[in-house]
Amino acid sequence: MSSLPPLTLILGGARSGKSRRAETLIAAALTPETVPPVYIATSQCFDAEMAERIALHQQQRGAEWETIEEPLDLAGVLGRDFSGRPVLVDCLTLWLTNHLLADHDLEAESAALVAALQRCSGPVICVSNEVGLGIVPDNALARRFRDAAGRLNQAVAAVSQRVEFIAAGLPMVLKSPTLVSL
Repeated sequence: MSSLPPLTLILGGARSGKSRRAETLIAAALTPETVPPVYIATSQCFDAEMAERIALHQQQRGAEWETIEEPLDLAGVLGRDFSGRPVLVDCLTLWLTNHLLADHDLEAESAALVAALQRCSGPVICVSNEVGLGIVPDNALARRFRDAAGRLNQAVAAVSQRVEFIAAGLPMVLKSPTLVSL
């Protein structure tokens, strides 16, 4: 049985295996006292394709998870007492997109989220897309999103005890209590 640190960040590209990795880590750490784990979904269903994606995630996860759908007030939900049950937030970039489309102050929302994550007793695993590995986007909105996502990922990584990058379903540990940073 593995144990989870208070806060883990899992980064990767689209369809890299981020969510599956997070679910696997939580499943390996479950005990009778920590069931059911909590899944906080930040997506919003605007079309049939997204409905299919959501249904697939739910099917893969199984019925033993408590699901909370919260597209905006992630800091508020993280303030709840989950009694030590593992929490999976999937995903930070969809949450950020929701705030961007609502024309909210992204810096303020991100700062509130990071503060809420630091107050959580854990364990919490956050999933986020790494969007800064490609070319510079050709429009201002996409550049604003990429920049805000990069800043959010850096802020969450800074307060996380463990950070992993997923590529082709394979985890690469970027930060761990056992790694020495220079």
